[in-house]
Amino acid sequence: MKHALSLPIYDVAAIRGIESRHAGVAPSLMERAGAAAVSQTLTFAEHSGLPPLIVCGPGNNGGDGFVLARLLRSRGVVPVVVFTGDEARLPGDARGALEAFRADGGETVREIPARGFSVAVDALFGIGLQRPIEGAYAALIARINALGCPVLALDVPSGLCADTGRVLGCAVKADLTATFIALKPGLLTLDGPDHCGEVGLHDLGLAPEDDLAAQGRTVAPDLFRSHLLPRRRNSHKGMMGGAGILGGAPGMVGAALLAGRAALKLGAGRVYLGLIDEAAAAVDAAQPELMLRKPAELLAQSHVTALAVGPGLGQGKSAQSLLRQTIAAERPLLLDADALNLIAAHPVLANRVRKRAAPTLITPHPLEAARLLGSGIDAVQGDRLHAARALAEKLNAHTVLKGCGSVIAAPDGRWFINTSGNPGMAGAGMGDVLSGLAVSLLAQGWAAEAALLCAVHLHGAAADQLAAGGTGPIGLTAGETIDAARQRFNIWTHS
Repeated sequence: MKHALSLPIYDVAAIRGIESRHAGVAPSLMERAGAAAVSQTLTFAEHSGLPPLIVCGPGNNGGDGFVLARLLRSRGVVPVVVFTGDEARLPGDARGALEAFRADGGETVREIPARGFSVAVDALFGIGLQRPIEGAYAALIARINALGCPVLALDVPSGLCADTGRVLGCAVKADLTATFIALKPGLLTLDGPDHCGEVGLHDLGLAPEDDLAAQGRTVAPDLFRSHLLPRRRNSHKGMMGGAGILGGAPGMVGAALLAGRAALKLGAGRVYLGLIDEAAAAVDAAQPELMLRKPAELLAQSHVTALAVGPGLGQGKSAQSLLRQTIAAERPLLLDADALNLIAAHPVLANRVRKRAAPTLITPHPLEAARLLGSGIDAVQGDRLHAARALAEKLNAHTVLKGCGSVIAAPDGRWFINTSGNPGMAGAGMGDVLSGLAVSLLAQGWAAEAALLCAVHLHGAAADQLAAGGTGPIGLTAGETIDAARQRFNIWTHS
């Protein structure tokens, strides 16, 4: 799901609160939800000539399905409606929707017939699901997934946790999800994108931010638009800051070079690499503009206005000593890779990071996040939003938990989910490029939050641009995203 503007995100409890504020208002939210899915369902039905299938569950999500079924009938399309629940146990609104459907001549069946359908509408379980699906409902979901026709999920694919993106036992794999009122975190991160397909937002005539301030937001350029300024003609390199990147231990020099090239091509006036490998070449032949130095020389360089530590750093004693010095430096600092592993292994370093007065950014992948939190990777991935916020608070650092639907969290508790990017980014060196993009913006004077939001979104947008042009996603390399990021950044800056 990609939008030009940032959109609000709410968890299930907040959505329930918004719904309660509008209870009893006509037409009901259930009526509006069913109506919102009519056009999409009709599009599938009109193209194939086959009837739509609507599988309704035992709660209000099933009620949305019954409304949809009734409205389709009023347009001359007769759906096959499956309902295996207990009518007497349906919530009041859902039971009323079923009764209205039947009063209009509609009928329900207990099993999915062995025939073809234009589309299968998943109205089994909505956002309130908390326990794993098993037994008859698991078999029903398996049957939906095996139908071979497009699948439209109402609000959230059944079996997907709306708050975390975890699959609860099993889940519907939808081609399209029509979600209601506002976005939910689970649609956008972890397994959510693989199960939701394309997400269409239907606010049902509500303005959720009028009821409740957004808990989180998607990342889009409007969040950092004030920093996207064309450069003055009267500019020089000294005005564009100096980015310093410390890393490049033996066997890992490439990580530092990738970060440096990314920082240079995103506009830092000077880029210095402090390479730990003493045998490394004195110049990057592919990017001779980079200034290669020994680590001590880099740390003493007065032109450096922001530092990134970690790409290819290693975890030896010299790396630990260098990290300690960079943490003490009073300039913006980005920590990645082995810098994070060292902090996780040495609580004293973590405490020093927390006490820093200058801005700190951290960019962990899930395993690094687990080490920093002293937990397992399953716990981190099981609630990525919680993990990112916990790290931001623990280290007093703007944090991005990388992965599908990267989660960005600020030390004050605010959070964002990024929706750009594709599976081609699951490759070596991508994190190094991200570090270079972010430290370049920090060096140019961007605020910490804006720099991280822009770098994360820009990196994903660059990968999307490449994939759209036929470069990837399979086989996309980290180095290829650098020039694409530069191009996209210039488009944003001059639009």
